[in-house]
This record gives sequence, C-alpha cells and structure tokens, in this order.
Amino acid sequence: MTHQVHAFEPPERFVAGTVGPPGERTFFLQARGGGRLVSVALEKVQVSLLAEKLEELLTEAQRRFGVELPELPATGTADNDPLDTPVDEEFRVGTLGLAFDVDTSTVVIEAIAAGETEVEVALGEDDDEDDDDDVVEPDEDLDRLRVRLTPQETRRFIERARRVVNAGRQPCPLCGQPLDPAGHLCPRHNGYHR
Repeated sequence: MTHQVHAFEPPERFVAGTVGPPGERTFFLQARGGGRLVSVALEKVQVSLLAEKLEELLTEAQRRFGVELPELPATGTADNDPLDTPVDEEFRVGTLGLAFDVDTSTVVIEAIAAGETEVEVALGEDDDEDDDDDVVEPDEDLDRLRVRLTPQETRRFIERARRVVNAGRQPCPLCGQPLDPAGHLCPRHNGYHR
C-alpha cells in the first residue's frame, strides 16, 4: 500500500482546531495551501504537548544557533477563525516529529499516521552533525503531514493551540475534573452532584 506525504512548505494557513461541543471535541491539525486542504485528527494531549515542545524547540534554536525569536504576537493578529470546511480526516496522528532547519531558519513539523508504534513527540534539530544512528524512524509506509513554518508562524500556532486546548469544559474548583453542562459527581463531595 502506498503512503502519501502531504507537504506544505510553507502553508498559507496551519492551525490546531476542534469540531464538536466541549466534552465531545475532536482535535485536528489543518494545513491549507496551493489549493489543497488537509486535516488530520489527534488527541488533545498531543496538541498540548506539540505547543509545549515547539516552544522548547524555539528556545533551543535561539540558544544554540542564535536564531532571533519574534515577540509574542499582538492580540489583534490572532487567528480565531474556525477550521476550513470540509473537515475530512485524512488520518489519525500517532507520532509527531519536530526539527529546526538551520539553513532556512524554519521549524519542520511532521505528523505521522498512527501505526503499530505508540504515540510520542520527538524533539530534534537538523544541524551538520551526523548523529542519526540513535534516531528510530517511524514506519516509512505511513501517511504523513509535513509543514515548514517560520519562527513567527510557529509562535502564532503555539498561541492558538494553547487557546484551543484551554477552551474546553471548565474544571471543577474542588477536584479539577471537567464539569459537564449537567454537573458531575465530585469525589470531594463524596459523590454528590455538583
């Protein structure tokens, strides 16, 4: 079976977003460019980890390679638009790979379809050293989405991803579990409805 590599280098738009009501949301990464639209599904924790690891990658690129990091985006420039339609899931993400390309000063994000490997986030930098002996590549026969972003675009992606993750159900002030619209059985109240 052949695999597809959906490459957007660079995309017109690359965002994290959701479909569905809080508590039943499906998370997506969506890339648009060149008349194409690709949406891949993933878990909320993957979106959260992706934002966290991208921030670490930018910090490390600045430390190691002297990359100039942009200021946090102004509040008026935030992309708050919904996902582009139709939202057709190409595949479910199993592995996320990150790299910093020193030659072009860009961040490369690769979302690889779920296969027989466990969900993980790999963090690395592309530099002139050949230390690829330790790197375990995911199955080459899996579909993948590859996106190349500037540090400014990466910062915008991080901010939106964090907003999307935090926009879910409010946590219970006592136990921290998400509150459903009808309330929940709070363990701190011995199972009484809250």
